[in-house]
Amino acid sequence: MALAAVLLAGACEGSKSQSAPSPGATTTSQSGASSSPAKAADTVLGRPYQNPVYEENFPDPAALRVGNRYYAYATQGGGSNIQVLTSPDLIHWTAGPDALPQVGRWASGGKTWAPEVLAVGGKYVLFYTEHDQKSDKQCIGRAQSNSPGGPFVDNRPAPLVCQPALGGSIDPNPIRGADGALYLYWKNDGNCCGKPVQLWVQRLSPDAGSLRGSPVALLSNTRSWQGNLIEAPEMVTHGGRYYLFYSANDYGSDKYAVGYASCRGPIGPCADKSEQPLLSSAAMAAGPGHPFVLDLADGSSVMLFHAWPPDAIGSAVPGRQLWLEPLRWVGGEPRMSPPD
Repeated sequence: MALAAVLLAGACEGSKSQSAPSPGATTTSQSGASSSPAKAADTVLGRPYQNPVYEENFPDPAALRVGNRYYAYATQGGGSNIQVLTSPDLIHWTAGPDALPQVGRWASGGKTWAPEVLAVGGKYVLFYTEHDQKSDKQCIGRAQSNSPGGPFVDNRPAPLVCQPALGGSIDPNPIRGADGALYLYWKNDGNCCGKPVQLWVQRLSPDAGSLRGSPVALLSNTRSWQGNLIEAPEMVTHGGRYYLFYSANDYGSDKYAVGYASCRGPIGPCADKSEQPLLSSAAMAAGPGHPFVLDLADGSSVMLFHAWPPDAIGSAVPGRQLWLEPLRWVGGEPRMSPPD
């Protein structure tokens, strides 16, 4: 498999220190064993592919399957506030028009990060990060469309989630839990301004238009490899259990990596399971991050993420490219498939 990824979780620009990549960096499995990048194509849904599956800049990817097509969304780029790709097979991608031509009136524009889309009641709800004019912090907005490709419209007078006292709120991840309820996960952007960083959750209303109850802090950066931040939460249900994937460390370096926690339910408590990263830099990709997990029709699972070319960390061109790797479940725990 072509895994070796280092992905940069682009939506999280609170920490921008640039570190040189380590020569000969390798992908590391959850057990800590190093392995080399794959030399040949892997397969998804029976089709061979090679990484990156999209070679242009496509940071902070998320995806949605609608019928027999996949939609992928990413942080601003190419003149769009929110980039959109479509694909019939997760391998061949076609760029579409801007999914969010106009940000909400509460936002200043120019910092549109980490979008995710959820299908709700025959419509599509977009959660995205933008700069809030009132608080002068990055906050989370909500927009809606009749089509998964947009255009999405945000009619709200204010962000849906904003924690200015904690540095702002970024990286929204909406899910429908195993209990049928909707939940929103995010990160407080404390590393923007010397504050602690945590991953949060709060229940959403059935139409995903408002929040219910109070926010709950789930996870913080307590491992040495995580550096000064944890971000890009991605809650996944598998086999009736909850797994919270995340990115950590400096997104602008080869130290950026992916870990996960096991959670008792959609609002925790969660226990960090990654003494070492589940996915880290390798010879073919650097700083892998912003993971998004898809369970496929054939029963397999894959992880989408972004990564830099190792010789172009921090570059505008090609930037953070879109990668796809198999994800195995072993004894109820996620593992990245080793390279061939």
